[in-house]
Amino acid sequence: MSSLLQWGILATGNIARAFAQGLSHSKTGKLVAVGSRSQESAVRFGQEFGLPPAACHATYEGLLADPEVQAIYISNPHPGHAEWAIRCAEAGKHILCEKPLTINHGEAMAVVEAAQRHGVFLMEAFMYRCHPQTARLVELIRDGAIGKVRVIQATFSFRTGAGADSRLLDPELGGGGILDVGCYPVSMSRLLAGAATGKPFANPLKLSAVGHLGETGVDDYTAAVAMFPGEIVAQLATGVRVTQENVVRIYGEDGQIFVPSPWSPSRDGGASKIIVRRNGKPEEEIVIETVGEARAYLYTIEADHVAAHLAARQSPAMSWADSLGNMQTLDSWREAIGLTYPLEKPEHATAVGTSARRPLRRRTDSVM
Repeated sequence: MSSLLQWGILATGNIARAFAQGLSHSKTGKLVAVGSRSQESAVRFGQEFGLPPAACHATYEGLLADPEVQAIYISNPHPGHAEWAIRCAEAGKHILCEKPLTINHGEAMAVVEAAQRHGVFLMEAFMYRCHPQTARLVELIRDGAIGKVRVIQATFSFRTGAGADSRLLDPELGGGGILDVGCYPVSMSRLLAGAATGKPFANPLKLSAVGHLGETGVDDYTAAVAMFPGEIVAQLATGVRVTQENVVRIYGEDGQIFVPSPWSPSRDGGASKIIVRRNGKPEEEIVIETVGEARAYLYTIEADHVAAHLAARQSPAMSWADSLGNMQTLDSWREAIGLTYPLEKPEHATAVGTSARRPLRRRTDSVM
């Protein structure tokens, strides 16, 4: 077997294609297989990235059974993340799961437990967390570049042109802004509040929110305010029906920091920047340069990050505890605006079963 980490991709949508393109530039890994819901889709995707027909699986089960695959990138819709992450763990495959890790905190606990139990790597795929721009931002906050942090503003919102039958607006598929892109501002605010208080991340002490639920019942747009330890207030906004300024601003006692491109810094290589404005001093532009490096592509950096931390089974950029805290905060945001998905309602529990979509049963090795 190759010394490179051998990747399989589960599902063949746009985000899967973006990851595969990034992986093609990786020095640590390579794409060896793909799994889809149909042979036609798998072959079409595989041909685009030079895979032989035998490596293009018509089912997700076929991908998990492929002995060449060591790690799997999960990119199917949100409600399928828990089931297939658990099945990947059971198959002994390392896991990079597209955000959000699951639909809710309960499912996330089941996924983390499966990864721990089967000894595989697991990371929620917040690619921006692996980028050197984010590391530099955290360093600035920890070093007190703008004094004590007081307010964090983070937004990720766009207007979809899709109709009501789109995944983005379908409650059965976990649609709406909070889970699709609101998870980014939540994760950033928790990261920065943690950095400001000397921790890897922080969870909000309380959160309140308002939002508009559209015709399909999911959140078209919404805003939240969270209070963090250290008397830090975060203002968070997201949506799938309105385009906003997708930036991050951090206000401290001695100045402010502006991040113009927090979520996709230098996605296709090149440079990104952080702007620091200290009280009474000239504005400073910090450039994070990646030109000329094979790791310059955003998804390449993410794939190489996974390979670098396989032995630890989790990532310092997005640990298991961090993902669990993020899901809990997203649950609180949805609760505040009255958004519950159909599969979470009691009347659906019997049909859905466990997080792995199986009937509830006692494990043979359990003392329960």
